[in-house]
Amino acid sequence: MARDAAVGFEAVAGAIEGRRSVRGFLDRPVEPALVERLLALASRAPSGSNIQPWKLHVLTGPALARLTAALSAAHFAGEPEAREYEYYPRTWRAPYLDRRRRVGWQLYELTGVARGDREASLRQRGRNYAFFGAPVGLVFTIDRDLEQGSWLDYGMFLQTLMIAARAAGLDTCPQAAIASYPGIVRREVGVPEDETVVCGMALGYRDPDEPANALHSEREPVAGFATFHAA
Repeated sequence: MARDAAVGFEAVAGAIEGRRSVRGFLDRPVEPALVERLLALASRAPSGSNIQPWKLHVLTGPALARLTAALSAAHFAGEPEAREYEYYPRTWRAPYLDRRRRVGWQLYELTGVARGDREASLRQRGRNYAFFGAPVGLVFTIDRDLEQGSWLDYGMFLQTLMIAARAAGLDTCPQAAIASYPGIVRREVGVPEDETVVCGMALGYRDPDEPANALHSEREPVAGFATFHAA
């Protein structure tokens, strides 16, 4: 590998390996021009026939505060969630259930949530609806008539955005939880009825003193998920 290519590879690898789902942010604003630059970079993600299915809302200041207040109120009042699509398996099984439990307990251990403490668990989950204190909250939507291929494209857009943010010294947390109350999001943000609320994302500068940010989730080795064919 040529020297310039090696330097570029290591920079990209560092951004990928350094990406975390950060659950605590500093009260430090992000320049709007930087957010726009990150979104422009993310828009270079591939999509079938270049249809670019992603749409999003960028919230800061009072707009973000209104959304977080409404979502938090619903969560702590025990309003039932009503996501517009199934994110998780309808029936959990190994190895997926094992991985979910493992990372969940790792997070709870870091944040001091004891097994069986439902009130503490409710509070920790509720931090999702405040975007973990991030100064920028993103809400992603997609036209309802688009199919699974466009959702695959959307995932590549989200990942590109998160890697670009990490390369710029920012951190993110993709949040399926934001889609749990689509009616509230629709009302507060102005999402049309013909769009599905996909997820949210917190964006900002990582708080080094937040215990949850010490979480380093495990990954399967390549041999655990890849089969190589040569002959």
